[in-house]
Amino acid sequence: MSVIVQKFGGTSVADTEKIAAAARKAIRAHQEGHQVIVVVSAMGKNTDQLIALAHELTQDPPAREMDMLLSTGEQVSVALMAMAVHSLGHKAISLTGGQVGITTDSTHTKARIRSISTDRLRRALETGHIVIVAGFQGIDEELNITTLGRGGSDTTAVAIAAVLNAQACEIFTDVDGVYTTDPRLLPEARKVDTISYDEMLELASLGAGVLHNRSVEFAKKFSVPLHVRSSFSDVLGTIVTDESSIQPDPVSGAALVEREARITVEEVPDLPGTNLLLFSRIAQENIPVDMIVQSEGSEGKASISFTVPEADLPRAILVTENVAHTLGASAVSHDGQVAKLSVVGWGMSEATGVAEQMFQALADAKINIHMITTSEIKISVLINRQQARAALRSVHQVFQLHQPSKDRSTSDKVIEREITQIDPVDVVDYLRNMEDLTVHAVSLDCTQGRLTIHGVPDIPGWAAQVFQSLAREKVFIDMIVQGAGHAGRADLSLTVRREDVSRAEEVIRSLLVQSEDKPELNAVAKIAKLSVSGIGMRSHTEVAIRIFQALARHKINIEMVNTSEFRMNVVISDKEGTEALQALQEEFKQIATAEPSH
Repeated sequence: MSVIVQKFGGTSVADTEKIAAAARKAIRAHQEGHQVIVVVSAMGKNTDQLIALAHELTQDPPAREMDMLLSTGEQVSVALMAMAVHSLGHKAISLTGGQVGITTDSTHTKARIRSISTDRLRRALETGHIVIVAGFQGIDEELNITTLGRGGSDTTAVAIAAVLNAQACEIFTDVDGVYTTDPRLLPEARKVDTISYDEMLELASLGAGVLHNRSVEFAKKFSVPLHVRSSFSDVLGTIVTDESSIQPDPVSGAALVEREARITVEEVPDLPGTNLLLFSRIAQENIPVDMIVQSEGSEGKASISFTVPEADLPRAILVTENVAHTLGASAVSHDGQVAKLSVVGWGMSEATGVAEQMFQALADAKINIHMITTSEIKISVLINRQQARAALRSVHQVFQLHQPSKDRSTSDKVIEREITQIDPVDVVDYLRNMEDLTVHAVSLDCTQGRLTIHGVPDIPGWAAQVFQSLAREKVFIDMIVQGAGHAGRADLSLTVRREDVSRAEEVIRSLLVQSEDKPELNAVAKIAKLSVSGIGMRSHTEVAIRIFQALARHKINIEMVNTSEFRMNVVISDKEGTEALQALQEEFKQIATAEPSH
């Protein structure tokens, strides 16, 4: 008999009427012949109320006791849900995370799942019970209650679906699926029928609050199909699945993070170990870093720009200024009034002209771009916060995200999953340390060259001109990096295929001749691009530090950096590619791969 895991968030169990409605959905799945596990969050704003109670006593409550307190919210929900199922004439049993056998590490308030014992779950399912599990919580090896942090109930549900090899995991929420952007910001946003794990990972990290990124990492790692749907209706929602199951769109969604802040270290010596010193110090202060942008330096100097949450800006400035003094940088600048706008699409890796369309849309809206970073399926730009929503609307319209997709449609085939029976004895070993970082590959790409425009005017439309001209010549662009400007100027770097370097250089030089600002172009025919790809790249923040550390040990200088949810790329000198590959292979204990040089 197949297993279905259903998860109901706080708004879906906010009162007893909604709890009863959720119970009816679970019973219906059970009557259809499935074994059903229901994972629930705390009711409504219960968690916020518990946090407020703690802060009435102390502004610095012990993390262990906060876990003890917050775990009670889910315990209320599971008991009431089990009562609701009983009242409707069906068998149910409620279990806490510890009773289920969810074992975590001992990092209170943000623990990671280590393993899940399935014995009790299977016994309850085999006796016909609907099993109601408290999300968001587990126990460590000392039997202390732990909580999993923000989005923890999503993570619990997907982890249980993985360990039981469930047919699907249904995430019930107050919206009826994943949208092309936040419908609260743009009413014309459209529901997406299907989306890939990688696209969802990017959107989740960029502010799409429907799914937490750790739960999507789980789903991708263990191939768990996710079905995001409404708690309050029976309409089909959004299927999150492997990209091979869907037809890729160049752009499938857009996301906006409004409360970002930018810091730039200006004219830092372009030497090995610079990135390591800066970002290891920031990591020591537990300050999360999002965009990291370093373009090719000039005259032995480079600028490094990065973004942090607005609330962390004061602490980040103090740390950065201390490091900048140590490094001999000329200055540290910052801007606390910026927003990050991103477009995401699995088909972007195969399409040309996506960057050109995005930059042109922003130029037409007279919106200036302060920073640019790209990945294989994402383009992110930093813009003025007061223009953020206008920018989102412009980009959403230019990619026609309000129009129905002709190629992506929900079907039963998408959520079919081959059920492989796993011996219960082997389950714990199969999923041991299930939230550990999984590095799939360390790769070396020796097929690209780089072009850098120094002194780009920091005004709307300049990037659009460059990429529009290159798109006309069908020059495929891989990495794009632009740091924050200084004195009205910025540096823009991009990588292209080696065979296209000369053509791209000719196109850009023809633009520069017409410019009154006289930017300078530097073209390098051969570079080495190193990539570390895997699952958990975002939630395991030490990945960037380990890359910088491994290269610094070998005195290898980094010339460009960009990051995504599942890959981090660095560009170095072509002649150091093989040595750097071996260094990263040793660091991540992976078999590295290289693309042949032309």
